[in-house]
Amino acid sequence: MKSITCPINFSPALAGPIGVLSKLGVNLKSLKTMAATLPFASGDATCGVENELQAVVIGSGNQIDLARTIEQSNYYRNIVRRRHRGELPRRVITDLERWLADNPAGVWENSWVRLPVRLLSPLARQVLERDLLADKNDPAKGRRGDVDHFIIMEGNESYLRIPVSYLLKLSLIDVVGIQADGPALIKKIGLTLVDHFLSDNTSPETYSFYVSPPTASAGQGRAVAAETGRRFLLTQLLILYAGRCLGLLDSGQKAVVYFAPHPPVRQKQLSQVITDSFYRELFMNPCLSGWARGEDKHEYMHLCHQVLSRAQLNALARLREAGIITRNLVILPSASNISLANNGTHVSLGSRRLGQALTDPSSGFTPEQEKQLGDLVIKFVEHFLPLFVGFYSAAPYRLGFGDFHPEKVLSFLPYELDYTHLRMIWRRWKKKAHLKIRPWNLRLTPFGPPWLDRTLSRLFRLRGDFVPDFRLIDYLVAIMSTDRSPALDGRLGNQERLKRDLAQLGVFDPRMSVYLPYRQREFGQKGFSGFEGRYYSLFGGLDQDLAPAVELQTLITALAFQLIASGRLIHAHIPDDPVIESERRQIFFGAAIGLPTFFVKADTRNLFLRSILEQTREIRPSRRYPGYLRVQHHQYRLALTRLIDQEAASLVEGLNLEKTMADLTNRLQNPDEYSAGGRLTRGILAKGRFRSPFQAEAEAFNLAAESFYREDLRLKYIDEALDGLEQDLSHGSLAWSLEDVLFRKTLRQVLGDQDPAGFVRRIKQSVLNETMTREELVKLINLVMLTIHSAALDAAGGLKTPKGPGEHDHEINNPPVHRAANG
Repeated sequence: MKSITCPINFSPALAGPIGVLSKLGVNLKSLKTMAATLPFASGDATCGVENELQAVVIGSGNQIDLARTIEQSNYYRNIVRRRHRGELPRRVITDLERWLADNPAGVWENSWVRLPVRLLSPLARQVLERDLLADKNDPAKGRRGDVDHFIIMEGNESYLRIPVSYLLKLSLIDVVGIQADGPALIKKIGLTLVDHFLSDNTSPETYSFYVSPPTASAGQGRAVAAETGRRFLLTQLLILYAGRCLGLLDSGQKAVVYFAPHPPVRQKQLSQVITDSFYRELFMNPCLSGWARGEDKHEYMHLCHQVLSRAQLNALARLREAGIITRNLVILPSASNISLANNGTHVSLGSRRLGQALTDPSSGFTPEQEKQLGDLVIKFVEHFLPLFVGFYSAAPYRLGFGDFHPEKVLSFLPYELDYTHLRMIWRRWKKKAHLKIRPWNLRLTPFGPPWLDRTLSRLFRLRGDFVPDFRLIDYLVAIMSTDRSPALDGRLGNQERLKRDLAQLGVFDPRMSVYLPYRQREFGQKGFSGFEGRYYSLFGGLDQDLAPAVELQTLITALAFQLIASGRLIHAHIPDDPVIESERRQIFFGAAIGLPTFFVKADTRNLFLRSILEQTREIRPSRRYPGYLRVQHHQYRLALTRLIDQEAASLVEGLNLEKTMADLTNRLQNPDEYSAGGRLTRGILAKGRFRSPFQAEAEAFNLAAESFYREDLRLKYIDEALDGLEQDLSHGSLAWSLEDVLFRKTLRQVLGDQDPAGFVRRIKQSVLNETMTREELVKLINLVMLTIHSAALDAAGGLKTPKGPGEHDHEINNPPVHRAANG
């Protein structure tokens, strides 16, 4: 990268980060000494992961809680009566009845489950009673006010009615509870792991059982992927246990949990035929686990849904102001916003150097300086996010012709981009999509009436579009700053000021957290100092995609600190202006849509972006937008890799990431074969037996994607995790732990004289086929817990700081944004 120059005379305050990093022990003598002493460089970064999962319950409607709850609700009965009195049009009830009846696969997304209370072990019932308290820290306040939602009577028997997210926790407690006379170590491990199964949003969430240290022998990325695989395997086994041992399968309910990035097609359809209030009653999690005051957290989730639903409606006015909606005929968005049902993965990096300095008053490193550095790092990293979108994670999605109403398809982009960039993206998206009537070279967007749009689509073969990562479009990823309150100017309290501005504009609530794709995790709030990447959708494989993504995220974060330490990156190089902010983020959103080009002002005040464009090939002045440059996304990505090669060579060497960079090149040069998006798309096409995404109708493609994620990809993850478990038991972490007497004794109590690796190898196929016996299932759960505990002990041996980025706080007074926003 050429040295950035700027005519502005910088004040000492702006040049301050160099001195700040010197206080942290960064050796500025050379690039090599910097690479050895920078935050997030070799030997410094810790990593934790949070995963949001999709849950479904399979069975006949008369046995599934979601269908039964709708049919037995006052809402349903009231609209039936009002329809009979002629107060409502017939379609209001027929649409809902059709949704209930037309489910041949029997897949009910995000349904709750019902199970007899008598089947729970005494320990599970004890934990349940505690979770039903209004305040777990003050049992004297008694039970929650909504207990009757969870404890119901069917006939003469008491049943527990809970979301699948809480079922996971209860299953783990029950496994421990039925082994009251079993190994003490197993009980200890189980009660430790149970808090990592969260209930706060529509989808189940889990977060790292332990923090992956920078000294992981197999490389930190692979260590993170291995931990995520073990956690996913345990999740699968707990769901199987609930089916077998807690009565679900006997009552016609088969729960399945898996990775999937999009709100399900049928859940979207349901959201369009019911009120937002009833939608929240059906799908907002009761927050039984992970929060001291679950009802408060539950109300907070209602707030998030209400604000996002209102924002979706308010976006109509913003699109009109932007000149994108030019007529009065529009499609009103559903009052029940579905974006909280999106599922992503959050990767948090922590710096031991930053954390240690913040705990040492003599270091001179303050929260103000942590914030100053953190905001600048975030602005820097946002320029590199197009390297990740579609290449390390993806969310392939088909949009039909009828979806191309700007008020629907642009979703939250009116709150994320300046009007100029919003218009540019909309025009380019329409050009990319299959919306043209060939004989007349006429490009159409849908008119509104579904019957008319379907007719036009069939008649003129208007196929809509295929989007590589629609989750990043269909979800509020980044809220735009205001002119008076920039979110990333390096000053303490800037985001609180921004929230107040946005609240006055009617587009946000100050109780919510600011949405960012890369977010600072401040030591004073989280107990570690670092950053959380929230831009990951779905990985095609953990070792194949998550591992190198973690490594690349770490490298780019460390590179930001290197440029700051050398004085070549300061806040003034990336001005805190909404238009400049939108200019860099339009590249990220354009990558998610799959646009081939974007436009940047030739004299942009973003000097860092200009330095990247100096290395970007095949740029030309735009003919449509005078004063703008036309830039190809592919060439921009290649320029980013050249910048990394030139500037981060010492960091790459110190972090041992030569293979990661070679892998990145392969992904960029041959995305169909090597990128996560390419592999996921191939799997979906094979599942649906389609030749290409456009050969399928939009709904058919998206349903095939859901089926692929639920069946094929889930089994692939399980298969990989079982292979990893067998390796652990042969010569991995648990094999080393067998030198410990307690481990050997516990393993003998679990398996007797059986060889652990041989046991896993023998039952692997029955796990994949879900035909293992109850005894084998409990043994395997115990074995997985032992492996996790062993790996955690191994990881903890390299940790010096009291907390890491996988260890979250669960206070409603300061809810983490990934809890509040599900993205």
